[in-house]
Amino acid sequence: MHKLIEMVKDYGSYSRHLVAVDCIIFGFDGENVKILLVKRDFEPQKGHWSLMGGFINSAETSDQAASRVLNTLTGLENIYLEQLKCYSEIEREPTARIISVSYYALINIEKNIQINERYNAQWFDLQDFPSLIFDHNEMVADAVLRLRRRASTRPIGFELLPEKFTMKDLQNLYEAIFNEQYDKRNFISKINALDILVKTEEKDMTSSKKGSYLYRFDEEKYNKKIAEGFMFKI
Repeated sequence: MHKLIEMVKDYGSYSRHLVAVDCIIFGFDGENVKILLVKRDFEPQKGHWSLMGGFINSAETSDQAASRVLNTLTGLENIYLEQLKCYSEIEREPTARIISVSYYALINIEKNIQINERYNAQWFDLQDFPSLIFDHNEMVADAVLRLRRRASTRPIGFELLPEKFTMKDLQNLYEAIFNEQYDKRNFISKINALDILVKTEEKDMTSSKKGSYLYRFDEEKYNKKIAEGFMFKI
């Protein structure tokens, strides 16, 4: 008991800091990767664009806080969410010592997203969005690098697509993520070689008179192949 009291006293000698989460929210509109930003409604830097964030409550983990923040803004639950990095520069915010744990999320824009009007949120093209407050531009840059690394070794890109999509949709997505252009034949050949898609009997008739077949990601087959030593590679 004496040692415990001494430990508590020792903890009390340290300064206390605020801990927050900031969320980099990516979406895809069929042509471009988008980022969802909010307009800050309080000082400092009121009226400037920002990532969606919030403080971690005493009764929740950082993961739970990030999920709560995302749900507050979009109304969505159970979306792809990954912890990115901790940002702890001493003067990263002017009002207090605030340490932030960043997360990036992948959202299918076609889902029933109910954007909370309170935050004046807006989608921007990832290649053309306004400068952000504090170190939020750095967070976005780090998130883009992580997204590209993950998308090249895991099928997380499908989180940004509707359940059924064309090969063109898929190619557009990967070209947007990596900011590159791919040869159509080579890309389709590489995707077919992965053998993780199911070709449906349905077609998207908006692209041409003949239409384009719709595909869906077969998560069960993918997990089975992974268990057998399969390596996903785009």
